[in-house]
Amino acid sequence: MYKPIGLFIGRFQPFHRGHLLVIQGMVKMCKKVVIVIGSSQEKKTEKNPFSAAERKEMIQRALQAENIIPVHDVTLVTMPDYEDDAEWVENLLEATGEVGKLWTGDEDVVRCFEGREIDVQEIKEVPGISGTEVRKLMREGGKWEKLVPLEVKKYVGEIKGVDRVKNA
Repeated sequence: MYKPIGLFIGRFQPFHRGHLLVIQGMVKMCKKVVIVIGSSQEKKTEKNPFSAAERKEMIQRALQAENIIPVHDVTLVTMPDYEDDAEWVENLLEATGEVGKLWTGDEDVVRCFEGREIDVQEIKEVPGISGTEVRKLMREGGKWEKLVPLEVKKYVGEIKGVDRVKNA
């Protein structure tokens, strides 16, 4: 059975249980998973409070705790935004190498890959779980912790991430 190289693009602000569910499915279907941390130039803003390095650390810790890393072939790549979508796609594919299938929940990303020989799997949002919702709960003092993997909760505490979200 053919197993493609899978590509998962997101901002991961922060990495949450919905992201983890997608990756858990991908490792069953793909020979390799490439996770692209988008908007890598962004940090300490309302929409993007965490740096690319912090998001990478969140993902690595969560995947190690689930025994996805090092058991499965997973690569993390950071990618800044570009003014030109076509240039962004070309640079992304250059950074990630050959890709057979793309997972994304972003309509703009779907549009960017139209007409390319890459199978696009659109992800439906897990009800109640999104980076926007996690950040909102952090700002309001709500129960955000249940929406993220335990290792992400711990790391957000280590870096005082809730304070950063509240102050962004």
